[in-house]
Amino acid sequence: MAKLVRFGMSLEEELLAQFDRHIQKKKYTNRSEAIRDLIRDDLVKQEWRDNKEVTGAITLVYDHHLRELVNKILDIQHDDHTCIVSTQHIHLDHHHCFEIIVTKGKSRNIEGLYQKLKSIKGVKHAGFTKATLGNDLS
Repeated sequence: MAKLVRFGMSLEEELLAQFDRHIQKKKYTNRSEAIRDLIRDDLVKQEWRDNKEVTGAITLVYDHHLRELVNKILDIQHDDHTCIVSTQHIHLDHHHCFEIIVTKGKSRNIEGLYQKLKSIKGVKHAGFTKATLGNDLS
């Protein structure tokens, strides 16, 4: 494990009280864990802003009976295959499918893929989770 360093912080009393309520709701055991998560989240966001090699997941919900929609989704995935690691297709009911697309690559390429997929007419919902490869985080 990495060496731990202690440091002090000064905050307004009300801001600290709000933070304590927040970390209690989020079930953190202490302030240090919550602050570590906030720092890591910001570092991951910076990796995405800097167009670094990252990973993430795109989710789609759509009606698979719209045949041209399925073909458009597949065509876009094939066009951008270099940043797609894996896809999983789940049948939610007779009409609706849920697709998970795991990505890895430059952040701009992954964001472009997400924008193309979510803007297809007929996609009912699209989600996007940005993550890190973890190489620069402790």
